[in-house]
Parts: sequence; structure tokens; C-alpha cells
Amino acid sequence: MTIRKGSAWGEPVARPDGLILATSDAELADLVDRGTGAPLALRAGDLRRTLGDGADGPTMQRVALDALRIVADGVDLCAVAHVVARRSWWRGRIVAVFNCEHLGRWDVAPRGHPNDGRAEMIEVDATMPVRARVQAWRRLRSGTHIPHPAIRAAQQTTASWEFAPPLALYADGRRHGMVRRLTVTVEADAYYLHV
Repeated sequence: MTIRKGSAWGEPVARPDGLILATSDAELADLVDRGTGAPLALRAGDLRRTLGDGADGPTMQRVALDALRIVADGVDLCAVAHVVARRSWWRGRIVAVFNCEHLGRWDVAPRGHPNDGRAEMIEVDATMPVRARVQAWRRLRSGTHIPHPAIRAAQQTTASWEFAPPLALYADGRRHGMVRRLTVTVEADAYYLHV
């Protein structure tokens, strides 16, 4: 069940046998997409940074997490942390969908939670000048880049876009070529992670 404000999240469990330890968001997304059924943990990545350090001892917290289901020009993909469509950070349109808070050092989606049943949809208008992008970039580490008149942010469960010309698509940091049509849907409680 997706987390609700003020409620406990997850349950303490003994460290499971056969625990698969993913080393990146993209590797975890592959495991989630394959549906191995094995217990999963995450050592590094933007989702891990959002969740915190966790425990390496005999007990762990087992939490339900959402996944991002992607349809990019008819191709199905999965992400656990974020999806970004862009040509460049410095010019043109940028569309980003976050299931977590971070992208590297940046706090792009300060309200992002990986189990609230929705994603943070962030769009940078193509007309945003380079100078304004530099100013927003400087505030990304602290998550204070929004509100901004050229940056739209919303929480949604699904969204679709069309790009002309096409934009480069990145899911959990892995490039998936150019895309003209993109749909991202939140799959609530898609899998369990041990942290």
C-alpha cells in the first residue's frame, strides 16, 4: 500500500537469504522489470540516496516502492528513479519524471517520494534562456530551483508528451536513443526493496 502522511512505512525483517544487491538504479530497474521474485536491495544510485543509507546488519527494513512504466515510441521500458527527455541541459525543452528526489548531486524533485503512488513531473520550457538555466542550476543542489516561471512541476500518476524534433531519452541514467512519443505511468507498489 502506498505511504500515507503520518503512517509507518515498511516493516523490519531479518536479512533475507538470496538477497540480490543491485549496484545502480538501472540494474534495479532491470531486476524489477524481469520480476525475479527474489528479495532485492540497492547499494548505490539516486533512489538509494533518496532512501538513505539503510542497514547492513542482520535486520533490514522491507519497503514497497513504485516503478515508472515507460512507453517510448511503442517500446516498453521500466525505471525506478527517473526518466529524462532532453537534447541539452542548456537549451531546448526538458521533460523529467521523478520517482525519487535526486539526480546525481541535484535535488531536482524535493517532494519526490518513491512510494506515494505518483511521480514528480518537471518540464523546462524550450524558451528558458541560458542565463536563467544557469541560475536554476546553481539552486538545484538545494532543491530551490522551483518555483520558476519557465519550470512547471506537478504530481501525476501518468503523463504523455510528443517531441518534434525528437529528444534523447534517459531512464535511470541509461540512454535509450531518441524519442518522439513518450508516456510514463506510475505503477504503485510495484516491488519490495530491503534497505
